[in-house]
Parts: sequence; C-alpha cells; structure tokens
Amino acid sequence: MSQGANMLKEAFKIVEERGKTYGPMKENMTRTAKLWSVMLGVEVTAAQVATCLIQLKMARLVETPGHVDSVLDVAGYAAVLRECMESADGHD
Repeated sequence: MSQGANMLKEAFKIVEERGKTYGPMKENMTRTAKLWSVMLGVEVTAAQVATCLIQLKMARLVETPGHVDSVLDVAGYAAVLRECMESADGHD
C-alpha cells in the first residue's frame, strides 16, 4: 500500500477516535462555529471552521514543509469538511 493510502487510513482512525472523545464531527464543528461567530461578530459555518483549520495546518506546513503530522491533519480536516458540507437531508 502506498504512503498516501496509509496516511488516509491513519487519518480515518484519528477522526474516528476524536469522534468518540468529542462527539460527531459536524456537531463539534457547529459548536465551534457558534463560538467563533460570537467572538468574531459574524456568522461562521461548520464548513468554514473546518476550512480554517485546514488553512492553519497549511500555514504551519509553509514553515515546516516536511512535518508529516500536519499533512495527516489536513487529510483529517478534509474528511470533517466533507461531513460539514452535507445538507440536513443528506444531499449536497
């Protein structure tokens, strides 16, 4: 199996573990969005939270491009973003 495929499997395991600790991905991002909305004074969506977290990891990769954990985190947050993109009726 390729390194990329192994990374995606590892990211999946991490996202699953975090879900057991912090609750469902979309609920956690929605909770964070509500808090950020109050703090920033503008409405923030769950998908925007996930996107911002990806950007945080990308900014870190600019400084340390070889940091594999940041790449792994980007993959995990991309999965979280995909969950947040789903509408309430299950369709995009």
